Amino acid sequence: MSLRPRGEEPLIAREPSAQSSRQDEFEEEDSLLAGRPKDEPSRGRRRDNPRRDPRRIRERIRAAGGSTRKYIEIGLFAWAVIATVALIVLAVFYEQSRHRKLDSGGANPSGKRNLVFMVSDGMGPTSLSLTRSFRQYDEGLSFNDALVLDKYVVGQSRTASSSSLITDSAAGATAFSCGQKSYNGAISVDPDHAPCGTVLEAAKRAGYMTGLVVTTRITDATPACFASHVNMRDEEDRIAEQLLGEYPLGRTVDLMLGAGRCHFLPNTAKGSCRDDTRDLVKAAKDKGFKYMDNRKDFDNTRFGSGIKLPLLGLFADHDIPYEVDRRFEKDDYPSLDEMADVALRALHAATRDNDKGFFLMVEGSRIDHAGHANDPVAQVHEVLAYDRAFDTVLNFLKKDTTPGLLLATSDHETGGLATARQPHEFHYPEYLWHPSVLANASRSVEWLTGEYEKFLGQDNALKASSATKRAAVKARRSASDSSSAEAAADTDSDSDDEGGSSGTEKYLRAALRDHLGIEDPTTQEMSTLINKPHFAPYHFATMISSRSQTGWTTHGHSGADVNIYASDPKAVRGVLDRNVENIEIGGFMRRWLGVEGYVDKIERELKDGMGGSSAGSNGNTWRKDWMGEVPDEGVRLDGQNHTSGAGSAKKVKRDHYQNDFAKHKRCTLCESGGLH
Repeated sequence: MSLRPRGEEPLIAREPSAQSSRQDEFEEEDSLLAGRPKDEPSRGRRRDNPRRDPRRIRERIRAAGGSTRKYIEIGLFAWAVIATVALIVLAVFYEQSRHRKLDSGGANPSGKRNLVFMVSDGMGPTSLSLTRSFRQYDEGLSFNDALVLDKYVVGQSRTASSSSLITDSAAGATAFSCGQKSYNGAISVDPDHAPCGTVLEAAKRAGYMTGLVVTTRITDATPACFASHVNMRDEEDRIAEQLLGEYPLGRTVDLMLGAGRCHFLPNTAKGSCRDDTRDLVKAAKDKGFKYMDNRKDFDNTRFGSGIKLPLLGLFADHDIPYEVDRRFEKDDYPSLDEMADVALRALHAATRDNDKGFFLMVEGSRIDHAGHANDPVAQVHEVLAYDRAFDTVLNFLKKDTTPGLLLATSDHETGGLATARQPHEFHYPEYLWHPSVLANASRSVEWLTGEYEKFLGQDNALKASSATKRAAVKARRSASDSSSAEAAADTDSDSDDEGGSSGTEKYLRAALRDHLGIEDPTTQEMSTLINKPHFAPYHFATMISSRSQTGWTTHGHSGADVNIYASDPKAVRGVLDRNVENIEIGGFMRRWLGVEGYVDKIERELKDGMGGSSAGSNGNTWRKDWMGEVPDEGVRLDGQNHTSGAGSAKKVKRDHYQNDFAKHKRCTLCESGGLH
């Protein structure tokens, strides 16, 4: 055979000879029978073993005849199919197991456990930026000093409800409590107005102890969603009844600390906001609740050796004051972290000898109110108070021997807050934000508005008294022939009494300086405050926000995503450590507590109680219309309706926001129609 020089080989290879092709077939058969790659040389003593020698195996197959060879080939094919199917089954099983592990967080405990769920109502990511910078400035801390919350961020939650991309607190809390989307204004009912079983109710049925701690009314949307069911969030009288157990499930809450006493007092009592004469404080005592309504009783409970459950503590008629104001009234109101501490110790003691632990919901309620008011001073102090409560819970769980988890998030963001401001519409802004302005303020806009209201009331009373005096003098003058000197004196007296605007301006300048740290109010600002006092809450807030360069885009909620926090990131791994829908938080809590199996039965009991019997087998009774009216289509129920109206929300678009301020006496200036 002639050899060609390198590089002169033909471009097209020659066809292999029959002998070469046959040899390749033998080698392929060898590799298949020996279970090794075709090009891999045999190793060891395999060639020396006649039973494993592929050539001898092939010779035996040929010698066996056609039928036997056929059966062997079928067997080999069947073995290959079975092996392939087995591999597929194993792969599917592994993937399903992995997903089940992810869905449960991969670290669900067995046995006794405690879950604390914290809600920062209305707190968005910018609330943390605002508060962090304020704290660093106010306390002289370094730029990298962080809040306690900052160290436990694990993911983010999307907040839309079933009726709007911007949720209200009712729909937001229903997502947490029931793990379902519902409409704005819904208190643990689905979009078809059927009650949905909550994680708290399921936990109670499973044997856990339960509690609610808030700084707003205990009948407000967030706490209500864990242990009551009404079609409209403003049914707070009904909510109060259900919290005491007057609904088909009976009592499901063992501890409640917060405010909203007015919904528990008969409308004949001072401070009541109920629509009827029912005395729910008495009813609570009759049902076995230990009741307290003042700081002294709270401290006796707080520092006492034992805390009796069930416990109901209502420390204000409406809402506990903002933290920036409460710190001047510590003798009257407990703080959020103090109430959380009492709740944790009480539930811990109550479950010491139990197989089950406890479920506790703690809400920093008034971050939301500060956002609605566009009050940055109230905002930073509310977030700091929530941060302290978060730390209190963390420290408890670290010391407790029972496995526990702290899970926290917000229902939505309020105010469209920004640590920046566009001061003039057609001018590019400076990159500035001034926490020093907030540090100079000592009170909230709400408190200052209330004080201004009192001043105006006193001033009006004084003016009325002066007018009466002038009328009497004039009457005496007309009844007798007064000298011209006497008449002139009367005229001078009238002029002195009519100088009220200067008195109001003097009061306002002192109030702005002493409580908001504002020493340079403009002529326009003073004129607006004096001539339009019903707009004072807005103007006080604008004055402090503009000077600090704090921006707001709304007095309502926004659709921003909110943070998720967890004391143990491993517990939420693969489930909440990413961007999720808010209902996934509710689903996780059920699974972590191991109470999913109780929800269906609870929902059947709730639905059986709709419009049916108003008495349970355990002697519990409730209103036949315990869920209230079903609202008409299009009625706005989210607490932000500015259409004035009165009467049933089924008939009229109720002005809940204005009505909420008026009903709960946050600001009677608002009742004039100025504040919406």
